[in-house]
Amino acid sequence: MDSTKLIDKPYFTDDFIVMGILFGVLAFVFYTSNSGNKFWKTFYTIFPSLLLCYLIPSVMSSLGIIAPEWHEMSDAGEPVLKKLSLYYVASRFLLPASLILLILSIDMKALLSLGNKALIMFLTGTVGVIIGGPIAIMIMSLINPEIVGGQGFDAVWRGLSTIAGSWIGGGANQTAMLEIYKFNQDKFGSMLLVDIVVANIWMAVLLYGIGKKEIIDKWLKADNTAIEALKTKVSAYTASVSRMPTLKDYMILLGIVFLAVGFSHWAASVIPAALGAVFPGVLDPSGMLSTFGDKFFWLVTVATILGLLFSYTKIKEYEGIGASKLGSVFIYILVATIGMKMDLLSIVENPGLIGVGLIWMFVHAVLLIVVAKMIKAPYFFLAVGSQANIGGAASAPIVASEFHPSLASVGVLLAIFGYIIGTFGAIISAVMMSSVAPG
Repeated sequence: MDSTKLIDKPYFTDDFIVMGILFGVLAFVFYTSNSGNKFWKTFYTIFPSLLLCYLIPSVMSSLGIIAPEWHEMSDAGEPVLKKLSLYYVASRFLLPASLILLILSIDMKALLSLGNKALIMFLTGTVGVIIGGPIAIMIMSLINPEIVGGQGFDAVWRGLSTIAGSWIGGGANQTAMLEIYKFNQDKFGSMLLVDIVVANIWMAVLLYGIGKKEIIDKWLKADNTAIEALKTKVSAYTASVSRMPTLKDYMILLGIVFLAVGFSHWAASVIPAALGAVFPGVLDPSGMLSTFGDKFFWLVTVATILGLLFSYTKIKEYEGIGASKLGSVFIYILVATIGMKMDLLSIVENPGLIGVGLIWMFVHAVLLIVVAKMIKAPYFFLAVGSQANIGGAASAPIVASEFHPSLASVGVLLAIFGYIIGTFGAIISAVMMSSVAPG
């Protein structure tokens, strides 16, 4: 958020209270979605439960009940930014744990049998982001050129380049673009707003589509054979190792998982420095290799590798006590904290730039739909391929696991690939945007 804008203080500002509220929201959604009540049955046919776990916190944030950040006045009369730590904890602690839990039972051979459509749809999403920016600038130039104009380091295209970095890769790529094109940081908050608002609107659309996936797949004439085979194989394996869990089982499983999370954090702190000693460009925020110096990138990558390694050991048998279900619990907590970051009322604060973002996302979506129709790709590949670009490792497995927990690894692996190519793709988009932006 722009530091010059005062954010109203929400009613609840304590991490523990807000966490209790979010857990209450999750409990409400799961209770009503499985109650058997006719009203709720109809309701959740229209709105998937995962979408509600995301939207309810966002509505509460919009109403000022909770908020991820706000300003309070200091004793000196200056605004001081305050933040909740829930999303940070969920993304840095629960996310890598959920990735390990969701991946440890995966069958890599079956995963590879999904074919190349997942990669094609991911790269289509990347191309959609690259060309969507310049197309959005050209369209907005015809409506109101002032919105996408500006001179020097105030030029809007420079700010939009940071969104391209975020939407292809992630935070590290966004920072790299900010360093490369030196956009006026006093105005960077407005770009963050567009990034968050538009990306979250699109995620809501994708989640809504999951509830209609059979209809969408029929229209796409998609072949789900490989996906269904993977789901069946994982389900059969789970049934074969299923047993009544004991306290000992849970303590050992969680001990292994969170020890792995701790190791992932340690690795994420030492790998960038080690690489930087050999390749100095890794530690340069404006360098092409900056992604490899980002701790979050290595946190997700190492956790994913550990999960895959566990899938070749006896640890895989902990799926029999519900490892993937536990991973899904962590994912839903992350969903609620992501939803809390979305203030629906912020859409009206800067409608021009939000409009640019929506046009941009529309181009991305149309290209995905056209290619999915051409190659008869299932909605799963469209949704996960898109979210691996736009949302990265924090939300791609959320979308993938909603189809089936065994598919979460597809989203994670594609998201990691997005981090690697994010800066390169964003630079291509930025060059195109600068050539079409009004002077």
